[in-house]
This record gives sequence, structure tokens and C-alpha cells, in this order.
Amino acid sequence: IQTSQDARFYALSNKFDGFSNKGKPLVVQFSVKHEQNIDCGGGYVKLVDCSLDQTDMHGESPYEIMFGPDICGPGTKKVHVILSYKGKNHLINKDIRCKDDGYTHFYTLIVKPDNTYEVLIDNEKVESGNLEDDWDFLAPKKIKDPNAKKPEDWDDKATIPDPDDKKPEDWDKPEHIPDPDASKPEDWDDEMDGEWEPPMVDNPDYKGEWQAKQLDNPNYKGAWEHPEIDNPEYSADDNLHLRNEICTVGFDLWQVKSGTIFDNVLIPDDIELASKVAAE
Repeated sequence: IQTSQDARFYALSNKFDGFSNKGKPLVVQFSVKHEQNIDCGGGYVKLVDCSLDQTDMHGESPYEIMFGPDICGPGTKKVHVILSYKGKNHLINKDIRCKDDGYTHFYTLIVKPDNTYEVLIDNEKVESGNLEDDWDFLAPKKIKDPNAKKPEDWDDKATIPDPDDKKPEDWDKPEHIPDPDASKPEDWDDEMDGEWEPPMVDNPDYKGEWQAKQLDNPNYKGAWEHPEIDNPEYSADDNLHLRNEICTVGFDLWQVKSGTIFDNVLIPDDIELASKVAAE
């Protein structure tokens, strides 16, 4: 599949018998080649449930997974890993850099039943972790204790002014002074031009605002840390990985400059098979 028209949206999908990844890995893999020296455009794939109307696939169509590279200028060169959870799309909290050259690259996402994941580019692992840790699916386990407050006598100043340090009597000097080397121009007419005043220059004796020397604060207790408590809103979910129904794979993207080739789309539960295909 190759994009062929500049500055347009693309929506192409294929349906198959629906399946669930319950109790087994889910692998999403495909290859991308930006022949056009892409400057701005998507290169990602979407997995969708059976409710999709293929004739009306667009950016707001619900999906289960969105995965793959996205490039736009020098600032955006990332791999999207977006998972749907309870009707909301959640972006991964990590920044994964994609390839931006004109060669073919394989992108692989592995989601496992133990709620872990891996992202590979050309069979090399570039990111991995736990779904709960790297997405904001759930409420945080801990929250700041709403009843805790910093004690009024808590001293968090590491240093204090030296009470015995006094400002020198000759400290205060003006920041600017009349230029001692300036002289009134010969053609200056006081009646016509007003009273002549020399221009101002920086005062070499100016020392700025005086501040007392700092001493270690004997009452310093360190930075106060707000104590945390268990979040009553938190509820663990062992099925963050679970996609109950997947029966459509599609490309729904925008490209300023066309020419990207998509190939080798594979959605197995066999990790070794995906690795073998990417290595061929």
C-alpha cells in the first residue's frame, strides 16, 4: 500500500474474523518506508472492533490500538502507542523516537497477558514496561494526605542572613554618574538649548544592593514533604491488556507529502513468528 496524493487524509481498512487476546500475547507489526523524504505525516496503524463502518472511517472513529510512527517537522518524530481503556484513548507516557530516513523499517508492538509490553523497531527493543506504570489508565495508588499541613514552625530555609554583618558606611554609591570626560559643545547655546548636562555613565564604584552574608540556619529542617496516603479511588485492573474484540485493521492518517509504503501487516499471537518475519 502506498500513499499517492499530497496533502490529503487517507482511510483504508480491512475486516476479518473477530478475535480477543484474552490469555495470550497480542502482536501488531508492519513495515513503513518513507520514499518521499517525509516532512509531515502519519505512518501508524489502527486496530478496531467490529462496529466500524469502513465507508466512514475518520480521525474520530473509535479504536482499540493506534501504533506506529508520526513525523511533522523537526519537533515531532515519535512512535505512537495509544490504547483505549473504558472508552478513552490513552497515550503512552514515554517518548519513543521513530526512524525518519527513506529505508524500510519494521515496527512491532507486543502486549502481553501479564500487563507488560514491548516496542521494537527492526527487531530491536526500544521501549518496554508495565501498562499500569506507563499509561494513565488508573487513578494513582497514592495521593497527598488532604488533612496534612506543614507545621507553622517548620523552617525550610537552609541559610539565614548573618545578624552581625553590617553594611559598610561607604557602600551606597549611585549606579550612574555624570561622565567626567564630557564637556559642553562649543556651539551649545544655553538660552536656545537649555542648561547643558553631561551624559550619564556607569559608576565604577557602584556595588549594587547590599546583602548580608549568609550563614547555615541552625533551625533548618529540610524541605517539608507532604505525606501520602492510599488513594481510595484507586482500583487495580489485571485486564489492562485485554482487547475483547478486534476485527479490523486500518490506516487512518494525514500526509502532507505522499509516497509512504506500508507492507507486511501482521497481527499474530506468536511473538517468535513476528520476529522471524521482521528478520527476513
